[in-house]
Amino acid sequence: MKIRILWPAGSVTATLRETPTSKALLAALPFQANAHTWGQEVYFRTPVSPELESDAQQVVEPGTVAFWTDGDSLALPFGPTPISRGDECRLAGPCNLLGTIDGDPSVLGSVREGAAIRVEAVD
Repeated sequence: MKIRILWPAGSVTATLRETPTSKALLAALPFQANAHTWGQEVYFRTPVSPELESDAQQVVEPGTVAFWTDGDSLALPFGPTPISRGDECRLAGPCNLLGTIDGDPSVLGSVREGAAIRVEAVD
């Protein structure tokens, strides 16, 4: 299962695991949102509102595609956030783990606050 995330300065694809949240997200595609940034994390609202899954984590690897259930948002960390300890990617709270960005996640650094984001399925 793959998705593409596009913004004015670039795009990435991501490979998703088969989870209840990723299935709900795929069913809602395509959608658009406005980006928010928090340290080296991009996040944005989605049209889905899943429950927290049993394997949710707060500290993840760069390039993880996570779902922040408290904000109904995709969270895409590519480096430290304001609450990280050292170089870790620490999310605002435990998030559902959906998959990983394909390639170098640092390209997400070109996403600006308020940028238009589009999420679509990859055939």
